[in-house]
Amino acid sequence: MLNKLITKKTGGFTLVEIMIVVAIIALLAAVAVPSFLRARKRSQAIAVKTDLRLIDSAVDQYALENNRAAGFQPSTLDVSRYLKSGTRLHDVAQAAGASGTALLDLLGGSIGIPTVDSLPRVPAVTNTALSDVADPSFWVPFPIGI
Repeated sequence: MLNKLITKKTGGFTLVEIMIVVAIIALLAAVAVPSFLRARKRSQAIAVKTDLRLIDSAVDQYALENNRAAGFQPSTLDVSRYLKSGTRLHDVAQAAGASGTALLDLLGGSIGIPTVDSLPRVPAVTNTALSDVADPSFWVPFPIGI
């Protein structure tokens, strides 16, 4: 009876099997992580371009409702009234208008409020940070800042 207890095998994984599983997981992670990081940067670029479109629309709406001619420079606070409240861009514009600081994008680049009938510029810092996922043709029609 004692002999049966000693020779009885218990279930489990060997060290080699565990090492193979860990190697497979590491291989999958090595493939997936760069793709995830690239997709994240691409979504940031799309968000910045969307913010530029919203700023352009807000300036146009302000100019139409206040009868402003081409070349007029609205303030950040004026433009913030034409951005949807509760959104990140509206909150940033409100804070920038109240404190007199620049309007910042997702990556900390300074977006200047354009004059009426001109387009906002892509901050140079943002363009540099996202250049591997967004080439200059991505930013069309918005010019890249200096």
